[in-house]
Amino acid sequence: MIYFDNAATTMVKPPQVVQAVTDALTSFGGAGRGVHSASLGAGMAVYECRDKLARLLGAPDASRVSFTSNATEALNIVLRGLVKGSDHVVTTWASHNSVLRPLYHLNMETGCGVTAVKVGRDGSLDLGEFERAFESRTKLCVVTHASNLTGDIYDVAALAEIAHAYGARIIVDAAQTAGCEPIDMQAMGLDCVCFTGHKGLMGPQGTGGLALARDLEVAPLKVGGTGTHSFDLIHPPAMPEGLEAGTLNGHGIAGLSAGVSFVEEVGVQAIRDHERMLAQRFADGLECIPGAVHYGGAIANRTGVVAINIAGLDSGTAADALASEYGICTRAGAHCAPLMHRALGTVEQGAVRFSFGWYNTVEEVDQALQALARIAAARR
Repeated sequence: MIYFDNAATTMVKPPQVVQAVTDALTSFGGAGRGVHSASLGAGMAVYECRDKLARLLGAPDASRVSFTSNATEALNIVLRGLVKGSDHVVTTWASHNSVLRPLYHLNMETGCGVTAVKVGRDGSLDLGEFERAFESRTKLCVVTHASNLTGDIYDVAALAEIAHAYGARIIVDAAQTAGCEPIDMQAMGLDCVCFTGHKGLMGPQGTGGLALARDLEVAPLKVGGTGTHSFDLIHPPAMPEGLEAGTLNGHGIAGLSAGVSFVEEVGVQAIRDHERMLAQRFADGLECIPGAVHYGGAIANRTGVVAINIAGLDSGTAADALASEYGICTRAGAHCAPLMHRALGTVEQGAVRFSFGWYNTVEEVDQALQALARIAAARR
């Protein structure tokens, strides 16, 4: 098997991630739920992971990092905790459904305004168009750091500057970039970064979270037990537990912590450079395949993602041939990015997404190019 679906989830994990989950499964009690060693050990692992994530993402401190089950839950928490009926929210066509659907639901439920700024056919976002979307009642903008379909990276620091000039907050969906692109939320002026653990951070599925600026408070999406203030009728608001009702996924967080340590040891820059090198080699090789087209801007401003099509061939058919005949794993179809497909003109055909990761090799890329050349030739 050749695995090129890292934008969905990294399948190959560092060995220390597997070991950390195994150890946790045999030793952890409930974090924050007791004073015995099993509970304290789980609590320490949770704190250590918070601390590593705060350092990696440039958050104010570990107390501003709350855990969720994934980036989708984190985005739902922030959007439902901040947006009111009289508010207006700006997003872009590059957004994933984990941003779009919560906004559409809020629009239907509360009447809040939502404006999605178009992106170009090359995936680019015009800053002037983005700024013109702001209104006097704009409270938030929620943007993706990188498209999950084309890999195009957006200048979230510039978008933050625009948002703050209009008195709005900026929420960043970093599902595609946490662990493989530099993020410093304080230096970039980001009010909230939502991340998932099972992609670039090399952790298990079912892990993720959000990091908040020090002066941003978010109402919880769910309330219940936190292990503290048990006689209070109202859910305790203090971060980070205020957004973490119920027992945390301590076993998964232990694995996530090991994944973040791996990213720190290897270096985000090294991971980015490797993935981009593979993407560039792949894109260059596509130029020699008749009928092959790929989408998005220059590879130099992309993650390790290349979305392609073979002329006249449905993306699902192409991905199935890659998997069944060559053992190459990709993702085809709409990728939960409906507006991005409208921008690219691929609503009907979809696209085959190759997403390269740290454990992929040049040899694997070359094998994929050979397979695509055969599939394209058979189509003619």
